[in-house]
Amino acid sequence: MQWPIKGENVVVIRQEQVGTLPGNVPEYAEVPTPVENVLVDPSPGADVVDSVRPDGTRAEFTLHFPKTYSGSLRGAHVVVRGGEPLAVEGDPQPYTNENTPGPWNRPVNVFRVEG
Repeated sequence: MQWPIKGENVVVIRQEQVGTLPGNVPEYAEVPTPVENVLVDPSPGADVVDSVRPDGTRAEFTLHFPKTYSGSLRGAHVVVRGGEPLAVEGDPQPYTNENTPGPWNRPVNVFRVEG
């Protein structure tokens, strides 16, 4: 079935071990992975209310990842529409495929605090 809506391309950035330094110290690097067909739902965001950041704001999106994405998003960041990386909240898990008739089964909340 062809769905009448089309997702956007995003980039998932994860810290992955790429080697080992002297003394068996793990070496990590940011590894970007493009993901196609992600539905992007801009949230209204909010002001950050605390005494340390009186002018702070929180930019938020809910992303709906396609069933074809199987990687972990815990601790990842996501670049949406070429902007600054947004942090993934928690460890998003997919719905069961039986309960999601469309191509998307994993809601992912991402955010960035500015100011």
